[in-house]
Amino acid sequence: MTTYSEDKTTSVLKAAWLIAVVTVFSKLIGFIRDVVIANYYGTSTVSDAYFYAYQIPALAIILLGGVGGPFHSATVAVFSKLIPNLREKPEEQVEKLFSVFMTTTILFFAVLALLCYFFATPIMNIIASGGSPELINLAAQHLKIMSPVLIIGGVVGIYYGILVTYRYFMLPNLSPIVMSVVIIIMVMTAKSDNAGVVLAWATTIGAVCQLLLQYPKIRQLGFRFKPNFEVLNNVQFKNICELLFPAVLSSTVGQVHIYVDMFFASSLNEGVWTAIGYANRVFQFPVGILVTAFLVPLFPIFSRLVADNDMQGIKNYFNKGVGVLFFGAIPIIIGILVLGMDGVRLIFERGAFDARATFMVTEALWFLSFSIIPYVFRDSITRVYYSFNDSATPFMIAFSSIVLKVLLNMILINKLGMGIGGITLSTSLVTLFNACMLGILISKKIKLDYGSLFKNLLKMCAAGIITFAVCLAAGVLFDRVVELPKYLFEIVKISVVGIVCLGVYVRLNILFKMDYAQELFDRIYAKLRK
Repeated sequence: MTTYSEDKTTSVLKAAWLIAVVTVFSKLIGFIRDVVIANYYGTSTVSDAYFYAYQIPALAIILLGGVGGPFHSATVAVFSKLIPNLREKPEEQVEKLFSVFMTTTILFFAVLALLCYFFATPIMNIIASGGSPELINLAAQHLKIMSPVLIIGGVVGIYYGILVTYRYFMLPNLSPIVMSVVIIIMVMTAKSDNAGVVLAWATTIGAVCQLLLQYPKIRQLGFRFKPNFEVLNNVQFKNICELLFPAVLSSTVGQVHIYVDMFFASSLNEGVWTAIGYANRVFQFPVGILVTAFLVPLFPIFSRLVADNDMQGIKNYFNKGVGVLFFGAIPIIIGILVLGMDGVRLIFERGAFDARATFMVTEALWFLSFSIIPYVFRDSITRVYYSFNDSATPFMIAFSSIVLKVLLNMILINKLGMGIGGITLSTSLVTLFNACMLGILISKKIKLDYGSLFKNLLKMCAAGIITFAVCLAAGVLFDRVVELPKYLFEIVKISVVGIVCLGVYVRLNILFKMDYAQELFDRIYAKLRK
């Protein structure tokens, strides 16, 4: 007889597979966008200006308002407890809470958007203080054009949260494709764009389209926005704020880390910040798919389990979720270390993007890969904190790591002269610090079963080390023996070494009796047989 827990696990896995497929498609479109931008602008002052300016609207549309961001997370954590029946229209109090939340969000971000528009130059002077006057003026121009994106970001985040609460996982994950498509079309059809302003306009128009894509479904679910300022004595809105404000500050602190990196990068070679941006995009392709696929469907379950006071259920789902993320993370690390340069060369190296740019991106990516294990653990355990309506602890830990980030950048870049690699290595070390602190302090709320989790991780790491050696040898042998045209060579090499990696890694984990490997292998095999 199938238990309720098994049914829930099956639904999570089905949702995870669906989200993974959608996210893969979204990331592929995002990659095409990056290839187009790289082809037209390379790693230049123009591309640096755009990516410097984009960090501020990105704070709203990706970090705060994106899937997994504070506005999405706060909406899921509160509304999932207020809507017991997902097949019915929202009650009046739920719809009123939605309107209050929307009203305050729009006002807050409108103020920020106005500040960014009128003070764009001073802001860019602070962020890129080591840059040339041309870079700062161009970045300020881009920021003015993209300032409306700030308003859209928070609203999109609330929409995402409502959709995920109602178990509509596809639309939020498909939505970012719209912005990518708009950028691709506008960049490719622009006749003359020496200042790169078409990138800024495309980003703004893409964000508007992203909002419009969500709106019909929100209306269909029964949510109507009516400006409402009833914030006083509103218990549920207070719950949202208690969760949201520290989470927003925590994400903002994460953005402060980026601004610290931008400050150090502006004093290095031209194109460094663009290269770091591309490295992050390559990094987020597999890691973002992995994390999004499992944490988006798990988060509402965590919130419901907390509401039901089912501590054992939280432990079980946390270990299964993080265990699967660890299992998938290690082959990604191996792939980046062995095939990183081949992948960057295949994706980006054409047009204005030359061999120098390829090496810069790859160097940043190598050091960034060491953050994958702590990254997936940090993001997973943060959802547990949010389920307990605690976003203050993640904020305090992130805030305390700012000093660590500055010190590490000073040591690795200024003292040791590591350049671009020093920036991404410091990011990996800060991520490890955050993950460790979050893992330790969660014991105040729940005693998680780390013993079995990290015992399995050790088995995976042992399998990973052996797999890395085999893949490295396979890559070297391939380079010496095979002769093919440039891009075909990269495709065949990545395919062959990738298959070797997965085959050896999975087989070793099964031999080491690693639980998740056998379970995943059995499920995939059963799917293929059907």
